[in-house]
Amino acid sequence: MPLGEFELIRRYFAAASCAQGAAGVALGIGDDCALLELAGDEQLAVSTDTLVVGVHFPEQADPFLLGQRALGVSASDLAAMGAAPLGFTLAITLPAADADWLEAFARGLDCMAARCGLRLIGGDTTRGPLSLTLTVFGRLPRGQALTRAGAQVGDLLCVGGALGEAAAALPLVLGQVAADGVHAEALLARYWSPMPQLDLGQALRGRATAALDISDGLLADCGHIAQASAVGLRIELEHLPLSVALREQAGAKALTCALAGGDDYLLAFTLPPAELAPLQQAGWPIQVVGQAVAGSGVQVIDCNGAPFVLSHGGYQHFGPSRD
Repeated sequence: MPLGEFELIRRYFAAASCAQGAAGVALGIGDDCALLELAGDEQLAVSTDTLVVGVHFPEQADPFLLGQRALGVSASDLAAMGAAPLGFTLAITLPAADADWLEAFARGLDCMAARCGLRLIGGDTTRGPLSLTLTVFGRLPRGQALTRAGAQVGDLLCVGGALGEAAAALPLVLGQVAADGVHAEALLARYWSPMPQLDLGQALRGRATAALDISDGLLADCGHIAQASAVGLRIELEHLPLSVALREQAGAKALTCALAGGDDYLLAFTLPPAELAPLQQAGWPIQVVGQAVAGSGVQVIDCNGAPFVLSHGGYQHFGPSRD
């Protein structure tokens, strides 16, 4: 007997560990709205992402991995604002109620929810081409949100780890290159299981002057900080953190992956120089890749100080496609 909408929700989502009660969630799945508790000196951070089959993931994507990725990329927006995770909703459009697919997807979603400290508090289901819309909620002290505006000339431009690995995994995900070897496994893990830097985001409250998460590529996303902050950003090619896995897999395209590949879901932020050492000494994985300068836009320079130019600067849904 085919599953109805409410039985589907009850069996695969309402029963999941991430849908059970938790601090900050006064009312979760089962009513017309969820109710969230906030202290009087806190603000609510909210972000929505949609992932569509054939655009954000291939049709034959493993549902367990897809569940992990869908929530991970959404929760990364909370990290970018310095918000502590609270809850999320899921609106899922399905071509059919396939029990095996749903069971695996729900497990992946639950796994990432546990890693991020997020609770499933509601959503919707409908029939149609596969798409996933997740809205994440976080909390943070009033006035301490990290935003894209605020970078100052002289600030360091930093990132939260090695760049380009998920972009290098894309040919493996699409089946264009055989996914074998130790490097392929590491890169695929970065693509399918992006771990939002939630703790780092909270550690940057009151320290970073501007921040965002890298989803469309370092160049494109730093452009948002430069514009919002009315500064220029200079990226120094020799300081880009490139892993051995990236270099081995991408070869000559490693720099393109790191600068414009996208899907890193690491934090990029500006930091007054005096704040760097205490954060690094505390163990945070901060890499300095450049600095904020007078002017506008983003410039990449090589070890000789000469401009380095890519053919494109990052992904846009309604702009030129990636190479």
